[in-house]
Amino acid sequence: MYPRVVRALLPSCLSLFLACGPSPSAERGDLRAPAAERDGGAATASLEAGAGAGDRVTTAARGPASFDDDLAFLNAHGETLVLTHPDGGKVALSARYQGRVMTSAVSPSGRSLGWINRAFIAAGKTGTPFDNFGGEDRFWLGPEGGQFGLYFPPGSPFTFDAWQTPHALQEGAWDVVERGPDRVVFKRSMTVTSWSKTALSVDVARAARLLSREDAKTLLGAAPGSDVGFVAFETRNTIVNAGKARWTREAGLVSIWILAMFAPAPDARVVIPFEKAAPGVEIVNDRYFGEVPPDRLNVRADAGFLSFKADGKERGKIGLGPARAKSVLGSYSAEAKLLTIVHYDGPKKAAPYVNSMWEEQKEPYGGDVVNAYNDGPPAPGKPPLGGFYEIETSSPGAELAPGKSLVHTHRTFHFVGDEGALEPIAKKVLGVSLRDVGM
Repeated sequence: MYPRVVRALLPSCLSLFLACGPSPSAERGDLRAPAAERDGGAATASLEAGAGAGDRVTTAARGPASFDDDLAFLNAHGETLVLTHPDGGKVALSARYQGRVMTSAVSPSGRSLGWINRAFIAAGKTGTPFDNFGGEDRFWLGPEGGQFGLYFPPGSPFTFDAWQTPHALQEGAWDVVERGPDRVVFKRSMTVTSWSKTALSVDVARAARLLSREDAKTLLGAAPGSDVGFVAFETRNTIVNAGKARWTREAGLVSIWILAMFAPAPDARVVIPFEKAAPGVEIVNDRYFGEVPPDRLNVRADAGFLSFKADGKERGKIGLGPARAKSVLGSYSAEAKLLTIVHYDGPKKAAPYVNSMWEEQKEPYGGDVVNAYNDGPPAPGKPPLGGFYEIETSSPGAELAPGKSLVHTHRTFHFVGDEGALEPIAKKVLGVSLRDVGM
């Protein structure tokens, strides 16, 4: 059990590195290379780098942006890489913004499914306490707070004013080391220093690739029907101990932390199934920013799932540890006709998961595996951090000898359709009826 944190906390986030070898079908060369067919009759995909088209940028008054709208905006501020599936699905990535998956959609004219912070990008700022560019899959390292935390200068108080995202995680473009019709690989080397003054040298790799309907069937046990729009991708994140000393629990471990930002909606709910049989282990930690009120967090202990309001109106964060978390979680909005499933590597019940609470900790490896964050004003009279919600997954702490690596894979599946078409997917994958998701 963690003590209550009474100060507001900037949203924590996401995971760093992903490395994997090139697929046999991956093509190198010009980002504008034509679509290429894969062996075995598999789908054709293409990688594009569109030109800027600022006149197509939408405003809030026009409602939700389409993928083309967001792509035009991003390209007006730097090159964007686009993976295209032959059935129309699109995934946009940015080397400039630290190898993030910025957004995706089931078609070019379809709703943009990631959240992009247009105001921050347009301002051209960097080096702030939190460079919030947005993006539906970004890499960060954990932990955030505590004696081994990376987001507070050594010896500083665990307060909002002292909070600083490590500069290496949010500043500077990442190298594109491989690019092909259905995948992109980014790399970056960095050094991070903990509150306890331990400096760690880390090599990071992030391999992003498209996922197919067949992948959904294999990984989730559920394939969308022809009446369901679909787009999916994964990032395979790898970190390597690039220093000369072994990373130990005593000196402080880091973890891969992947953070996914999505647009809120009045009816949007994060849905997290959990293990019912875990005697003596709390179901959910809701004390990051103070306890979440019951009208925003509905824990169904009898049914083995919880729902968390994702409307971007009130700041709150929740997390589940390895004894309770499962390998899937998601979100649903009936208004958007959108069911999102996140699938990841984990949980590993006996592994050390780093603790990100803002305090000197009694249990620095009693942290969470999955988290969800809903944005809102951090204090009365202050604006929210942008208006979004997040789904996060984490690897265990990396106990690595020099030259050794740890991998964490985070997969995002978007299904768009009527409730009747999405219901079987939700029940199969999450074990939840969509009719039971609301508060």
